[in-house]
Amino acid sequence: MPQIEQLAATYSSQIFWMLVFFGFTFFVIGRGMVPKVMDTVAKRDTQIADDLLAAERARKQADAEEESWRERENANRAKAHALIAEARATAATETEQRLAAAQVTIDGKIAEAEAGIAAARKAAADEIETVAAEAARDIIGRVAGLSLDEGQVRAAVKENLVHG
Repeated sequence: MPQIEQLAATYSSQIFWMLVFFGFTFFVIGRGMVPKVMDTVAKRDTQIADDLLAAERARKQADAEEESWRERENANRAKAHALIAEARATAATETEQRLAAAQVTIDGKIAEAEAGIAAARKAAADEIETVAAEAARDIIGRVAGLSLDEGQVRAAVKENLVHG
């Protein structure tokens, strides 16, 4: 085969050019580009690690601030509940005092009204007694033709009204 016979003649030049090409590639890529890429990767890794550390610190600080905020909020809430309880107690006491004063006033008015009713009842009973006595005396005078003493007629009417 002619290709194999040529191999010995072109073998050394192919090896030479292969070494030149791989050497050039090694120095351009291996010595020029790879260190820059590795340096960039290292910088990126360092930046990521720093960012993670800063984020962790910020998270811890935020947690601490949130905890202090919650403590303040709970203290404020407790104060508010205490103020509300105090206001309720004060309002209940004031309402109780007002109700007691109103009850005293109402009891006084009821006593006055009951006294007025009792007086009116007594006056009505007296008037009924007087009218009944006059009517009884007039009836006895007209029917029986007798003239009776007003005191006797009143006593008889009173007794009949009391005992029925």
